[in-house]
Amino acid sequence: MAKERHVSETPATQLLKKLGIPFTEHPYDYIDHGGAKESARQLGLDPHQVAKTLIMEDERARPLIVIMHGDREVSTKNLARQIGAKKVEPCKPEVAQRHSGYMVGGTSPFGTRKKMPVWVETGLLAFPKIYLNGGRRGYLIGISPRALVDVLQARGVEAGLEKA
Repeated sequence: MAKERHVSETPATQLLKKLGIPFTEHPYDYIDHGGAKESARQLGLDPHQVAKTLIMEDERARPLIVIMHGDREVSTKNLARQIGAKKVEPCKPEVAQRHSGYMVGGTSPFGTRKKMPVWVETGLLAFPKIYLNGGRRGYLIGISPRALVDVLQARGVEAGLEKA
């Protein structure tokens, strides 16, 4: 019998279990600044189907969550225009951590410390399953993107740019 790597629960997995939302667990070896592309490479996944969770803020420093394809960048101008903000920019790592309760590199949109509006790149909603951070560095979960809408009231945006 193959031995599975055990990953202890996170606020994200606790919430999903409590709500009865099914997910699969995918641990990998975390590498600083490796991001979604590195986790996709290690797990043999399409980086377009691996989502990164970004904590950003508007011009009034109100936090928001953006969920983007792992192989794309966020156009902050397009995002701001679509959500009715004057400006959107990434939070500094310590600010993002304070809002989410997660370490940068291990941020999940589920089980965050603060309730924040969630925006998801519409292309991710077309997949039957996406992979995103489960609340710890080196740990993705596979989940139906519908859970983002059902649990977090995520709204679709088209703010992705091809990575250079």
